[in-house]
Amino acid sequence: MICARYDAGLSRRGLMLILSSPSGAGKTTLTRMLLQTKDLDLTLSISVTTRPRRSSEVDGIHYRFIDRKQFEAMRDAGDLLEWAEVHGNFYGTPREPVEKVLAQGRDVLFDIDYQGTQQVKQKTAEDVVTIFILPPSMKELRARLERRAEDPPEIIAKRLDNARNEIRRWTQYDYVLVNGDLQNTFDDLSSILTAERLRAGRLNEGIAAFVEKLLAER
Repeated sequence: MICARYDAGLSRRGLMLILSSPSGAGKTTLTRMLLQTKDLDLTLSISVTTRPRRSSEVDGIHYRFIDRKQFEAMRDAGDLLEWAEVHGNFYGTPREPVEKVLAQGRDVLFDIDYQGTQQVKQKTAEDVVTIFILPPSMKELRARLERRAEDPPEIIAKRLDNARNEIRRWTQYDYVLVNGDLQNTFDDLSSILTAERLRAGRLNEGIAAFVEKLLAER
């Protein structure tokens, strides 16, 4: 059951919903499910990157592809909520498009790692809700990576080593979910989103106006 409704009569600022997990724990599938559920009305944050576009990728949908000079200008001007260098290429989250969605009272979904999460929290902690997705076991995580049939054994072993390092960061998150059953995890994510949307602090302005109107009634 999807529980994502909040009282549209109470205006609020949007929130940033950040999902992180080790590779193979189900984050990508859960992100897709959240975005495909229209009632949730989530907008995916699109990162910028300096790496070349792959033939299967569409600019503005998978990433915004920019050159290094543009990226450095954005970074140095403070226009990125988070950024990182990976294998000689830069990746980052532009602040402006996220801010526009939040100002509309709508929510933005992020699919980033623990390092990016910490950068975003340092800049806009009051707007952020962070969720870490755990696998039910390392054995199951290995099986999921092997079922993908995308990587040779040595790469899978490296992914598992990286997973152990990422899993140790679970204490940095607001919520932690064990993804043993995909539908149950999705339902839990939807419930968290509902609860966070209804926090008094997020509805402060709308509730104040409503209460003033309520108390004026005779």
